[in-house]
Amino acid sequence: MSFEQVEECWQLSDQAREFAKGLVPPPTPAVYWDRFFKGAALVDVERTLREGGTSPSRIFLKSPYGLQWRPDHADWIPFRHGDVALPPLDLD
Repeated sequence: MSFEQVEECWQLSDQAREFAKGLVPPPTPAVYWDRFFKGAALVDVERTLREGGTSPSRIFLKSPYGLQWRPDHADWIPFRHGDVALPPLDLD
């Protein structure tokens, strides 16, 4: 399940990039939050409001992953904020 959750996170990052295309001026984290992330089904709204900052620069997902704002690139990249349970290795 972990790999699928990472993929979902990257897809949300790509969707945010698409959302920003053509917007003038380019959106700030606050605009992304109000007009894009706040309504996304994957987003943990309560945790993002609690831990993401005033103008959220960290978006927490309902999975162990989230998106973090990179001001130098003006985009969002995945980060891990929770434990990831890996299945035991079968070495036999």
